[in-house]
Amino acid sequence: MTTASTPVKPAPNGKTAMVIGAGPAGLMAAERFAGDGYAVTIYEGMPSAGRKFLMAGKSGLNITHGEDLETFLTRYGASRARLEPHLRKFGPAQIRDWCAGLGIETFVGSSGRVFPTAMKASPLLRAWLRRLDGLGCVIHYRHYWTGWNAAGQAVFKTPDGDVTADADITILALGGGSWKRLGSDGKWMEILMNAGIKCNPFKPANCGFDIDWTDHLIDKCAGSPVKAVTLTCGPQTVRGEFVISKTGIEGSAVYAISATLRDQWLETGVGTLTLDLCPDRTLDDVTQRLSKPRGKNSLGNHLRKTLGLDATKTALIFEVTPRETLNEPAKLATAIKNLPLKIKKPRPIDEAISTAGGVAWEELDDNFQLIKRPGTYCLGEMIDWEAPTGGYLLSGCFMKFNAAV
Repeated sequence: MTTASTPVKPAPNGKTAMVIGAGPAGLMAAERFAGDGYAVTIYEGMPSAGRKFLMAGKSGLNITHGEDLETFLTRYGASRARLEPHLRKFGPAQIRDWCAGLGIETFVGSSGRVFPTAMKASPLLRAWLRRLDGLGCVIHYRHYWTGWNAAGQAVFKTPDGDVTADADITILALGGGSWKRLGSDGKWMEILMNAGIKCNPFKPANCGFDIDWTDHLIDKCAGSPVKAVTLTCGPQTVRGEFVISKTGIEGSAVYAISATLRDQWLETGVGTLTLDLCPDRTLDDVTQRLSKPRGKNSLGNHLRKTLGLDATKTALIFEVTPRETLNEPAKLATAIKNLPLKIKKPRPIDEAISTAGGVAWEELDDNFQLIKRPGTYCLGEMIDWEAPTGGYLLSGCFMKFNAAV
């Protein structure tokens, strides 16, 4: 048996910090505490650091967002009040400066999203780990946290048996409940609940939804994008695009409205999304165009010529619109501007980009310290907050806070 509680070198301030979880939230906490003179030891259950971070960066690492800060803060919904003080101290501008300090230049894309110039996550992660090493941080991989023993020490399962460790400060940064194969399995929730800490059940966030498509639509349109549309659920309307999948719908616009749609489904057992397939045309304009004689044109060609609708949008109209409506221009125009999609259910949590749920806010003080366990902090996706894709999730994991000791 080995123990990993002794720092490699004396701490300049005489104190130790233990970070459990080597994702973005944990690594940022480690950097902050090491910079403040703590001897920092990081424990990671997987064989390497930042696995979900690397996966998220495969199609281009969206590190933060370039919109003005006041708009940026609105993206955090009900959790804004708790997150705002920290986001104002270390928000999009500071994140870009931090990247530059690692030698990683960034740019703002046409959508306002901020990416590393190289687009990938791996160069940033390598530079980050080098910095942590230079700050004296020690990382122990394949150390899976299983809770605390009777003496209050953290216990880790390793290939060589159980290991215990303690420190002046403990930072829990264990992720949410999605993408279990990358390390965020959410099993920590039971540990905390057994310790009397309230945790709200996980819910999928930034997720797709199941719809009972016909085989005809799946064969014709699965994998096809639906572009330049607005999606409305309850009070929320989002403009963008999404993808028709074999099981339903997914993609950026769906993710942006997913929290509202998910909660509607959870509360009522029914989820309805309304599409406007011609968001730049008024209902009167669409009606007038559809009322033009179509001659020998098929309805599909008529929709293409009069409204510019592509084959995928036309297939969606045919999928959910009653036949009698298709033959009446006024009713068809209304359907095109208000096309209802009934969802069956959200996709499974493990497929979601992120999760809502986790440690309840009332269990934490203003600096993310567990009120019932002073000296222990929870960061990142462990806490019950959510945000849409677009750099907001990572920004929320990068927040800095003030320690109590």
